Amino acid sequence: MSEMSGAAALMAALEKEKVDYIFGLPGGANLPIYDALVDSKIRHILVRHEQSAAHMADGYARIKRKAGVCFATSGPGATNLVTGIATAYADSSPIIAVTGQVALPMIGKDAFQETDIIGVTNPVTKYAFQPRVASEIPEMVKKSFYIAESGRPGPVLIDIPKDVQQQVTKMEFPEYIKVRGYNPIVDADLSEINKACEMILKAEKPMIMAGGGVILSGAFSELQALAELLSIPVVTTFKGKGAFPENHPLALGPIGMHGHAEANKMVQEADCILAIGARFSDRTVGRFDEFGKDINVIHFDVDPAEIGKNKSVNAAVIGDVKSSLRSLIKLIPKNLRTNEEISKLWLGRKRELVNYYEDSIKDYSREITAKKALKKLREILPADGIVTTEVGQCQMWASLHFDVISPGTFFSSTGLGTMGFGFPASIGAKAARNDIPVVDIAGDGSFSMTENSLAVSVLEKLPVIVFLLNNQMLGMVAQWQRTFYNRRYSGVHQKNCPDYCKLAESYGAQAHRVGSMDELEKSLKVAIKSDIATVIDIPIDPDEDVYPFVAPGTGLKDMIIGA
Repeated sequence: MSEMSGAAALMAALEKEKVDYIFGLPGGANLPIYDALVDSKIRHILVRHEQSAAHMADGYARIKRKAGVCFATSGPGATNLVTGIATAYADSSPIIAVTGQVALPMIGKDAFQETDIIGVTNPVTKYAFQPRVASEIPEMVKKSFYIAESGRPGPVLIDIPKDVQQQVTKMEFPEYIKVRGYNPIVDADLSEINKACEMILKAEKPMIMAGGGVILSGAFSELQALAELLSIPVVTTFKGKGAFPENHPLALGPIGMHGHAEANKMVQEADCILAIGARFSDRTVGRFDEFGKDINVIHFDVDPAEIGKNKSVNAAVIGDVKSSLRSLIKLIPKNLRTNEEISKLWLGRKRELVNYYEDSIKDYSREITAKKALKKLREILPADGIVTTEVGQCQMWASLHFDVISPGTFFSSTGLGTMGFGFPASIGAKAARNDIPVVDIAGDGSFSMTENSLAVSVLEKLPVIVFLLNNQMLGMVAQWQRTFYNRRYSGVHQKNCPDYCKLAESYGAQAHRVGSMDELEKSLKVAIKSDIATVIDIPIDPDEDVYPFVAPGTGLKDMIIGA
C-alpha cells in the first residue's frame, strides 16, 4: 500500500490503465487533479471548450479501440461535457469523464459552481461514480474502464469532490475487480445460431445489414468471410459505414434516409435480412412497420435490450458479434456451394440497380459539387486515412459519395447527430494515430461550432485536414425548408461570415480556398503531406441538395431521388 492524495491516486490509476492522452480544461474544483498531473507521464491536451474535450476523447476511443479520457471542473465545466457524453452514449463509444466537484460538506447547499452532474448525466452514461473517501478512487477507476469498454461500450462518469482529491491516505490498487449485477459477457445460444444458419441457407434473396456493432467488435474479417462464403450482398447502417469495404463487389453501401438508392431498393426485395450489430434506427429503416415485413429477420447483437426494441425478429443471437459470426461460419458446410442460378440472379439485380440509379439520381453540372469533391478526396487520400464528419448535408454527402475502403477508418455522430462533433473528434483520432492523415468532412455551420479547436490542433501538433464544403448555409435545414416549407427560409443563412481562410491563419493553421477541381487536388496533396492543420474551403452552391432522400415518417419505398 502507498500513501498518497486522492488526486495522485487518480493519476496513478489512469497510468495503470495505460492512458496516454487526457483531453481537458482545469478549474477551481479540479485543481488538485491538475497539480497531480504535473508529475504524471500522461500527455494532457488543453482544449478550448469542455464539449470538445469529450468529442476528442470519443474520437480517440473510436480509433484506438480503448476508452478515451476527458477532464472538466465542476458546475459549468461539467455540464459543458454533457453533449459530448450524450454523443458517445448514443454511438456506444467508451469514454471516461472525470469531473471535479465541490467539497463534500458543500454538496446540496447550492455552492459556487455546484451541479449534480451525476443526476444530469444519469440518462446518458453506463454508470457514474462519486468517491466519498480517497481510498475508493483506485477501484472506481478500474471499474470505470471495465464498464466503459465491456459489453456494449459507453461513457462512464467519475465525479470527485475537491476535498476527496486532497485527502491523503493509504491506497490499494486492485488487479481484478467485479461489478455486482453487471455481467456483460454473454455466450451466444448455439440453438439460435443454428436457427439463423438454416434461415440463411434456405433464403433465395438474402441480405446482410451490418451496423456499428461490427466495428465495435472488430468483426471485419468475419463479416467479409460470411458474405463471400455465401455470395450475400452487404448493406450497412450509417453507423456501420466502414464495416465492409465499399469497393467490394458485394458492397451496396449505407441504407436509410440518405442511403444509396440501390441499397434501399434491394433491401426491400430481400427474403431474409441478417442484421449484425444494428439497432434498426428510424434513420436506417424508415417506418418500423414496413421494414422487413413478411420476411425472415435475424438479429445478432451484444445488447439484449436491442432485440425486438424497434423490429420483431425471427431469430436472435445475443453475444459478441465477432465470436457469434465465427460460430455461424463454422456451421456452414465446408463443401457448400451456393445455388449458382439464384446467386447469379440476385447479384445481377444488384448490378442492374446500381446502373439504373447512377443515371437517374439528380446531379449538378457545376465544376465543383459536393459529390465531385468527395470523390476527389477518395481518389487522393490513402486507403487507410481516417475520416470523420460534421453533421448536416456534409455528413450525408459523405455517406453517399465517400467510399470507405479500409475497415474502421470512418466515423461520425450518427445517433445524437451532434453539430460540432467532427473537428474535435478528428483531433482525438489524430492523437490515436498520429502516423496517418485524418480528415474532417465539414460543413460551415457545424465547423463553426467548434472551430476554436484549431488552436488545439496547431499548438499540440496534431494536424488534421478540415475538408470544408462551404455553402454559407445551414444546408440540411435549408434543404428541408425548400422541400417541406415552400422555400420559406428562416435562420439558415450564414453569408460571408466568417472568412475561414483568415480564421484558420489567425490560429496559425494554413488554409486554401479552391475554385476548381485542379486546385482542390493540389490543396489535398499539400495538406496530406503537411505537419500543420489545414482548412480547405470549398465553395458550393447553397441550393445543392442531398439525394436520395427518405422523408421523415415515410418508408424506404418512398425514396426521393431528385430526378
